[in-house]
Amino acid sequence: MKILVLTDLEGACGVCQFVQTREDGPRYDEARRLLMGDINACVDGLLEAGVDEIAVLDGHGKPYNFVPEMMHPRATHLVGSWPDRNSPFERCDAVVLLAYHAMAETPDGVLCHSQSSRAGNRYWYNGRESGEITQHALIAGHFGAPVIMVTGDQATCREAREVLGDGPVTVAVKTGLGREGAILLAPEAGRKLIRQGARDAVARLPQCTPYQIALPIKGRLSFPSKEVADGYRPRRATRVDDLAFEATFDNPAEVIGF
Repeated sequence: MKILVLTDLEGACGVCQFVQTREDGPRYDEARRLLMGDINACVDGLLEAGVDEIAVLDGHGKPYNFVPEMMHPRATHLVGSWPDRNSPFERCDAVVLLAYHAMAETPDGVLCHSQSSRAGNRYWYNGRESGEITQHALIAGHFGAPVIMVTGDQATCREAREVLGDGPVTVAVKTGLGREGAILLAPEAGRKLIRQGARDAVARLPQCTPYQIALPIKGRLSFPSKEVADGYRPRRATRVDDLAFEATFDNPAEVIGF
């Protein structure tokens, strides 16, 4: 069995401020190391459940978020840029979304956003507002891979259950008090939950189904102001008002490509 662990950074144990995820410096270096602890706990749990191949993909927006010397020796990791960013989904049996965050404008979502935490992007697919959990579940589902575990804050876990149902394991390692405030579990405690969650997630694979919605997918991308929207250069979308762009997707693997 091959599992793809897709990582973000905002949902890692101990991370609750944008300075940890955006700016080079000691706080960002701290967040990278906190993420590595979560990754290795997840890998340990997957191995204990009998998974024989684990690939970890760096999904955060900065160029390079992993600390190579800290990576679990039983996992391979995918970083950088390549022509088809969706290709890793083609070769996995299931997906873990590790260290994720809730969609934009979630009141109790720690570091909540959808794609861009600066521009204020918001997305709808077939009329339902969606964040990165939905986007990546749709891509994985297109290739037949279900999401079996999601980790992050309480709001992230709630959103995952609303989108994916009760099949996947959800692991909350913090509770939001605001966009940059949280009640945090100690990393050691959070990683213990992640490790157990990964073990349980493999056992629940038969209960998880690839996430799919009706085709064609009618997508909408909205910005908080006309000024921000004026600066956007769409690849395929059509502008429909001062704030929003719309596009139709026949292929779920393209849903981020407005």
